[in-house]
Amino acid sequence: MKNLLLLVCLFCLFSCKIERENGREKPLIVATTSILADGVYNLVGENAEVVSLMPAGVDPHLYKASVRDLDLLQKADLVIYHGLFLEGKMTEIFEKLEYSQSIINISTEIPDSLLIRSGPEAHSVDPHIWFDVKLWSLAMKYTAKELKEWKPEWKSMVEENSILYQIKLNVLNKEIQAKVKELKATGQALITAHDAFAYFGKAYDFEVRGLQGLSTLSEPGIRDLTDLADFVAERKIKAVFAEQTISPKPSMPWLPLAKIKGMTSNWLDLFIQTVWISPLLLPEPISVWYKPTYKSYLKVSSHD
Repeated sequence: MKNLLLLVCLFCLFSCKIERENGREKPLIVATTSILADGVYNLVGENAEVVSLMPAGVDPHLYKASVRDLDLLQKADLVIYHGLFLEGKMTEIFEKLEYSQSIINISTEIPDSLLIRSGPEAHSVDPHIWFDVKLWSLAMKYTAKELKEWKPEWKSMVEENSILYQIKLNVLNKEIQAKVKELKATGQALITAHDAFAYFGKAYDFEVRGLQGLSTLSEPGIRDLTDLADFVAERKIKAVFAEQTISPKPSMPWLPLAKIKGMTSNWLDLFIQTVWISPLLLPEPISVWYKPTYKSYLKVSSHD
């Protein structure tokens, strides 16, 4: 009897120690970006602590993991990342983590035929799949499937949340289609510094012009600048979308060229509304511990 009591006490002490060390009662899920944290939260709700590794507005292509980030990844019960080399050099970290951590690459089951590539190399694939709501829907379906395998006791909860999220994504997709139809009727085009919107253009048959390539590491040449300036002047584009992750000074030097190439005298009034957007769709930083706000993928996509 004494031995049994001692065993129970030791078990309780050990359990309390683990709880104190972890500092949490819920599983810790680390998602690389705020947009991915939002998607995961829609699937698991309050059943887990969902953390966004990178603050919103940070360029994931260039992001370098800090010691704090590596520590957070090691402590995570589950790590979820975009894949398709969106996270740049951090991809190597995730590949190594697969040997010791539970990890989900949300792009795993996206058919290769639906991906956009700039060349034959593996890293030449365009990773910005969330700009096509249908592709984001596929990625979230796969994430839900993997979550159910990781936590079988969550199966019914994740299935219910996934169905609801898919319905909302379908509604969003129809809203975007209707809005794009209106914009196309007025001859609009989407101009941005970073060529991150190719999936948007392909999915919704909308003309997109980007100055840089798929990665923000690429540098535009003089011909790129003059060609885009010609296009802006010819089409009388009234707003240019610059990203928070890219400085406007090196990426938008063609703006004065557009004036020289034929914009009207009231060019400044008509044109340079430089609209700042985030390629991750969540323009305001969120707290380290992700909580749902109105800056969700659904609401921000609908607004933008």
